[in-house]
Amino acid sequence: MAAVVQYGPQAGEVEVREVPVPELADGTVLLRVAAVGVCGTDVHQLYHTRKSSAGLPVTLGHEFAGTIAMVGSDANASDSVVFREGDRVVSETAESICGACAYCRAGHYNVCPHRRGFGFRANGAMAAYVRVPVRCLHHVPDGLDIGVAALAEPCCVAYNAVIERSAVKPGDSVLVFGPGPIGLLSLAMARLSGADTTVVAGLSSDAARLGMARDLGATYTVDLQSQDIREVVRGIGDGYGVDLVIDASGSSRALGTAMDAVRPMGQITKVGWGPEPLDISLDPIVAKAATLSGSFSHTYQTWERVIGLLSARALDTAPLVGLRVPLNEWRDGFEAMHEGRVVKSVLYP
Repeated sequence: MAAVVQYGPQAGEVEVREVPVPELADGTVLLRVAAVGVCGTDVHQLYHTRKSSAGLPVTLGHEFAGTIAMVGSDANASDSVVFREGDRVVSETAESICGACAYCRAGHYNVCPHRRGFGFRANGAMAAYVRVPVRCLHHVPDGLDIGVAALAEPCCVAYNAVIERSAVKPGDSVLVFGPGPIGLLSLAMARLSGADTTVVAGLSSDAARLGMARDLGATYTVDLQSQDIREVVRGIGDGYGVDLVIDASGSSRALGTAMDAVRPMGQITKVGWGPEPLDISLDPIVAKAATLSGSFSHTYQTWERVIGLLSARALDTAPLVGLRVPLNEWRDGFEAMHEGRVVKSVLYP
């Protein structure tokens, strides 16, 4: 079968290759992929803007949904939720966890030290078929489009950052750095949580995405290269700062600005990745008695909540998807995101 494979660590070392259909193992299913979202991580892997050679060669793709083609032995042996051939499902991203460490035993398997993710250290879903452990699966409700379900994963990342790792109350003010998919979905989560004033900040090159943030209900958008975010923040509420900052940009500079913008006793939640050294003082966190938290991935309950929101149409991912292409046009999808022409691309194997 054809698959989008990263075969080397250098920029551009990604191509479509013929790979074997995965063989079933105990506790797994063979999933016929219906749709797979292109993540910023996939784009980084193509352009080598985030350096890693772990697990190569590897089939990319960790945002996916499809139909169960075959069920392996013991797949339903210890699970009260039964999965059968023909079921429409969406998958979590942790292809392998140890299941025995303190974090797995407590249900926090997203931070298992032995975790291997689809499309990074384990073959992903930019292919016709992918093998998936049954513990990763969630049923897609009737009426929920399978292409929409494929984007549950970035929604779960945003849900974890804004709702589970942060504390948003009705009437709060929320500032989001980075108008990419996670930033825009974080805006949506903040508004669902009752945030009264929402601000999305980006660069001049993010003009189209900042426009989308306004369409999605942001109270203010800020071009950090031409506007002073401090002036915007001083005009919100009592002027002491925002209740919550979500850093979805990964930039060290954004974290420094976040410390200026957050109010005393407020919170900063960092979900964006970035390789730059910090090179700034964290003293404002101490002076403001503010909380700085990290947010990574998601767990079972996150997925169940997000699928419910998508099914109820309380969360709409359609505005984010600017390009839908077949698998053999994968490069168009990657390039469109890299160049900022679309927020999200979806491939259809």
